[in-house]
Amino acid sequence: MYFTVKQISQRYSVSPATIWRWVSTGTFPKPHKLGPATTRWHIDDLKNFEPKRHTE
Repeated sequence: MYFTVKQISQRYSVSPATIWRWVSTGTFPKPHKLGPATTRWHIDDLKNFEPKRHTE
């Protein structure tokens, strides 16, 4: 299952810009490019990120 940046921002209660900032600083998983205008995050990448988020 893949999620959009909007869905992820709602999941973590932050703005889409924050998600992209986290990606650029390396603190959030990089998205998968599924097409020319389609960028998504896989649920497994998010599940691996969540324990790290709570320990920081």
